[in-house]
Amino acid sequence: MPERPWILFDIGGVLELVDDDTWPHQWWDRWRRHAGLSAEEFEARLAVADLPPIDIETGTGERFWGAVGRMLGIDTDDVAVMRADFWDAYCGTGNTELFAYIETLPARANLAILSNSVDGAREEEERRFGLSRLFDPICYSHEQGVNKPDPQAYLRALERLNARPDQVFFVDDHSEAIDGAAAVGIRGVLQRDNAVTIAAIEDFLVSR
Repeated sequence: MPERPWILFDIGGVLELVDDDTWPHQWWDRWRRHAGLSAEEFEARLAVADLPPIDIETGTGERFWGAVGRMLGIDTDDVAVMRADFWDAYCGTGNTELFAYIETLPARANLAILSNSVDGAREEEERRFGLSRLFDPICYSHEQGVNKPDPQAYLRALERLNARPDQVFFVDDHSEAIDGAAAVGIRGVLQRDNAVTIAAIEDFLVSR
């Protein structure tokens, strides 16, 4: 029996309609203004805040949000609102067109996720999108301890997939992440348009 191929997806900018290059700046600026801080004062406080690395460590969320509240000088109620606002911005909305196509793939391929992330993303994205219904494994940077495009991000994902690079096709919206995958032998497509991505996946599956 032929080996089943894997389709490996990023989340933000692929499965979720969100611009990861712009929303964090907009979100921080929104809460900087809410706290009544100038841009200069905010940058000075951020520089000494010593925020924990929520993108490559688990169990850091509570410490992070406590430190953010102290940095901005806002109370716990405001921190709770800020945190909810963060997840709304972080998750965006589901890419329903791409999800509809992905629903057709399990008969032909295994599905998995490799995503740069922050502590709490697994629970929040599962609640909103039910990702585990389609994807297994879901490889998050805060759980793997490394971000794309570090080669170790892909190699650790391959270990969890128990797959060779040539069995895997990767979809991401950042060219450096696609280049990082290529460096370890994983083919991929840069997500810009659903139709182009779907065609690239189909070409990969047909070539198997």
